[in-house]
Order: sequence, then C-alpha cells, then structure tokens
Amino acid sequence: MGTPDFAVPTLNNLIKNHEVLAVFTQPDKPKGRGQKMQPPPVKEVALKNNIPVYQPQKLRNNDEVIDLIKKLNPDVIVVVAYGQILPKEILEIPKYGCINVHASLLPKLRGAAPINWAIINGFKTTGVTTMLMDVGLDTGDMLLKKEIEIKDDETAGELHDRMMIIGADLIIETLKKIEEGSIVPQKQEDSLSSYAPMLTKEMGHVKWNEDNNKIYNLIRGLLPWPGAYFYYKNNMIKIWKAKIGNNNISDIPGKILNVTRDGIEIACKEGSIIITELQEMGGKRMSVDSYLNGHQIEIGSIVE
Repeated sequence: MGTPDFAVPTLNNLIKNHEVLAVFTQPDKPKGRGQKMQPPPVKEVALKNNIPVYQPQKLRNNDEVIDLIKKLNPDVIVVVAYGQILPKEILEIPKYGCINVHASLLPKLRGAAPINWAIINGFKTTGVTTMLMDVGLDTGDMLLKKEIEIKDDETAGELHDRMMIIGADLIIETLKKIEEGSIVPQKQEDSLSSYAPMLTKEMGHVKWNEDNNKIYNLIRGLLPWPGAYFYYKNNMIKIWKAKIGNNNISDIPGKILNVTRDGIEIACKEGSIIITELQEMGGKRMSVDSYLNGHQIEIGSIVE
C-alpha cells in the first residue's frame, strides 16, 4: 500500500525479493493545466509488473475491501506513504501484521511530513524506521532504524530522494529478520514523541523577524513544495535557492541590504539571507543574475 514517488523504490525491492499479490494506492488525480487524470507513481510500477491494482476511495467501513484483502490472505502488508489510515479490521488480517516505512527516527516526527520538518526544525540527523502498525498515528512498535546525517545545504526534495532508497533497503532487511524470527519489536517512548503536520502554502511566507538560520532551514525544508516566499512591491516571489549571509548584521528585518548579480541580501532579525535563485508568480525559475536583466530591486526597500 503506497502512493507517491517515495513508495516506488520499496515496491521495486519487494517485487525483486518477494511475491507481491496486490497493490493498493490512492485514486488517480487530475494534474497540470489540462487537468488530465494522472495515475499515482506506484500504480504505474505495479501495472508494468502485471500486479493487480486497487484504488479504493476509502478503507474505513469498506466491507468489500476488507473481504478482498482477507481473500488475498497476505503474510504481510507493507505500507509506505499510502495516504489513508488503515482500520483495525485490515491491520489484523496479515500473519505478520502491517509494516510501515516511516521517514523519521520514531518517536520523533510522527505524522505526514517528517522529512520537511526535520530540516525546518534544524535537525542534524534523521533516518528511517520500520514499524508494526497499530490504530494510532505512527505509534506502533518499532522494528529497525537507519540513521543518516542531513547535509548543511540539503533541501527536503534532496533528502527525500536519499531516504526513499534507504527505506526500500530497510524493509527488505526487516522482512528477512521477521522470517528468521530475529527481530524484537520495541515500544515507542511516547514522552519523546513529536509531530510533523501536513505542510500548507501559508507556512512558506517568510517572517523576516526571525534569525537567518531559522529562515534558511524553512527555505530548504519547504523545497520543492510548497516553497518559501515573500512579497516585494506586492509581487509574490518564491525562493528556490538561498544561503546564509552575514551573521553580524543587525538591521530592519526584511530590508534589502545589497543587490548584486550573485544575489539579493535581505536582513533578518539576526544576520542576513542571500537569495540566489527565485521565481515570480506566473514566471519562470531563474538565477538572480537573469532576473536582474528585466527587473529592478531597490536597496533599502522592505520586503514582506
């Protein structure tokens, strides 16, 4: 059971190492300007490998789906970024339970967006946990963990691409140890738990009265979606690339301190941020160098 790109390497590994009876994924969605129906990435992989695909709108109170899974009689259900909560009736069907691949070191960052929040919160390390699912949100007993360092300039998109490979390998190791009977599920310490809620577009509005490190982490943590942004003369501008500027600057938060072909420097509560790549609403993503060919940015003006 999985839906987005993050779940694809896991499915590929399961196909190589095990018999995959069926794939459950979210319904197709309209995408792009033409609003053409787009299948989830996991569905495309399943169909290429002649695996039956099911796309129920909901699992809860759905007797048809519950009966179908009972007939399939799986040894285990692997769940990766599926996008629906599994009801108790489904959790109890497989012999070895339902195993989730979660992109954090549980009990830290339970919830929908652990990769983004690890960066936004300024974590230096994160990782992947495999866990036995229960009716709570990422509260089940932990099986295996793999810790990794977050690079200083890494975006959520880049970290996502590394972690989906780690998760795919960790599930194979987990299943092997379950078959051998050499794994001892470990309870989560609830008092150490934290939450990684879903992202919203509004979260990306930069508050310049915070220090430059915090703003830099927000910019990286919200890439590629929804992206951090600010307003210059009522124009919304998305930040694609930035770096930490001068840590010793103290000026009005949001004030444009310097504009060069290498970047636009903006004051924060403490220090500054230098924006090197941006995108105007309705425009293309471009370097500041290219942007300045057709736009004027005034030093001393305040962005919001």
